[in-house]
Amino acid sequence: MTPWQSLEIRFAEALHPARRPVSVTFLDAAPAGIERLGGLQPSGCSFWRLAAAGQVFYTVPADHFNCAVGAYTHNIPLSPQREKETEQTLQLMFGVGYIRPEDVPGIPRLRKTPAATVYAPLGAAPLAPSVVLFACRPSAAMLLNEAAMRAGSGGALPPLGRPTCMALPAALEKGTVSSLGCIGNRVYTGLGEDELYVAVPGADLEKVATALTTIVSANLALEEYARGRRAQLATA
Repeated sequence: MTPWQSLEIRFAEALHPARRPVSVTFLDAAPAGIERLGGLQPSGCSFWRLAAAGQVFYTVPADHFNCAVGAYTHNIPLSPQREKETEQTLQLMFGVGYIRPEDVPGIPRLRKTPAATVYAPLGAAPLAPSVVLFACRPSAAMLLNEAAMRAGSGGALPPLGRPTCMALPAALEKGTVSSLGCIGNRVYTGLGEDELYVAVPGADLEKVATALTTIVSANLALEEYARGRRAQLATA
């Protein structure tokens, strides 16, 4: 069993997720022995859906050109033709009031353009993850957030908003972050109305998993305590 398989099992036992956590690895060169994804996808987060379903593959910058926002958060320069599409997309977002021009500079971005990005379910990760994405219910996100704080891996930032893909560079810069998602991501990935994301830096994965064991046990004890207090003291 690989370390990544072991970690996925540990997280699954604690969190009971509806879909598998996704390993995302940013590289300076195309990897050997891993298949490049064929075909087209409408967004960078569409790759998350494929990986959660079990696929292992890598992408190159051009594979992200269909998503102007995702290309921005991944620091991927677009061709002149695609830059015009970016302008059109942004004007639509500005026009409907989805985002303001002054919000754009505050969106986290990768520090440099990845030459290739590998996506896989965590347990099938062929390389060490840069970031791992957990799609989970709020109760599971609560546990992950508490484990991250206990492990010293972030967790103190407020939940991120749109765009969802900024959670990846934010996690690399700030440690574990939560994301409420965005409408594009929910359409492209099928994320449920009762789900959100937690992004954990790959370098912190082991210590967050270890802290999670303590946090789950502590929450069970506190749940029992709270239920007893409610039964004893609630009179209305």
